[in-house]
Amino acid sequence: MKILVTGATGFLGKRLTERLLEEKNFSTIIATGRNKAVGKELASAGADFVAGDLENADFVHDIVKSADLIVHTAALSSPWGKYQDFYNANVLATKNLLAAARKSGIKRFINISTPSIYFNGKDRFNVKEIDDLPEKFSNYYAATKFEAEKLVTQAFAEGLETLSLRPRAIIGRGDFTIMPRLLKAQQSGKLRIIGNGKTIADLSSAANVVDAILLAIHAQPQALGKAYNITNGTPVKLWEYIDEVFKKLNLTLNHKKMPYYMALTLASGLEFISKISKSQQEPPLTKQGVGVLAKSCTLDISLARNLLGYQPKQSNDEAATEFVDWWKIQDDNTFTL
Repeated sequence: MKILVTGATGFLGKRLTERLLEEKNFSTIIATGRNKAVGKELASAGADFVAGDLENADFVHDIVKSADLIVHTAALSSPWGKYQDFYNANVLATKNLLAAARKSGIKRFINISTPSIYFNGKDRFNVKEIDDLPEKFSNYYAATKFEAEKLVTQAFAEGLETLSLRPRAIIGRGDFTIMPRLLKAQQSGKLRIIGNGKTIADLSSAANVVDAILLAIHAQPQALGKAYNITNGTPVKLWEYIDEVFKKLNLTLNHKKMPYYMALTLASGLEFISKISKSQQEPPLTKQGVGVLAKSCTLDISLARNLLGYQPKQSNDEAATEFVDWWKIQDDNTFTL
């Protein structure tokens, strides 16, 4: 059996590829991504690495025809950028993969989606996959990932075995996004506790998400055609959790607070300046970032437990320790991200 992993040079894709190489349950692991240095590392470990652009239909056809199943982790997940870039990376790439999968007779397509589609600027607790979505998504990332997920669901209706996972806030070894952003803000002196500091949040360790992907690969027919929330199963008090991570790195969290609406107004202004200046650089604060840090969000993972057999194994504390131990030995951990 041959498996194709897209986004294999990214955080989750790399962790998945490493696990597949370790377990040796597939005869061939085709890994694709844009980071050739990471790709070389994966190739040395035994993967068939192919650098390329999923927006190129010919390239996609060439890599898919050699596979039996696909795990699609590739995405543009920045909170800032042009709509067309998000559309191309998240929708067009998925469309190309699904078309090639149908043509090549792929057995199963596992799609990594996002719970960012739930965010509506308010606290939300125990959100289920079938709960109402906001009339307007919070950013281009959420909008295009939902559009891509709909394509995957449509492909299931047309006969392709598909399944989507919605992991929230992936953390752990290899994270160059969530914790490093907070560390960078801390180093610059710009980090503030936004809101009342009582935000409750669900997190997902990369190890647990990889477990969920492996379960999805072998899921029974009744589990297919659906989307699943994935978390560590135990919500955290977000700012206390961040504080604990900082302490493990011998840093002290700035406990100064910024009111939510003040932060939202500031973020709106910074976004406006970036737009009119046509800057490609992400503003130091975005409305999405403000919402994530100030508004509580927890997910109901009972569907994944019941139909996939998903049971989170790595705790939030273990994921934090895993990140810290890894971060300490990075050459580029000076936060110049």
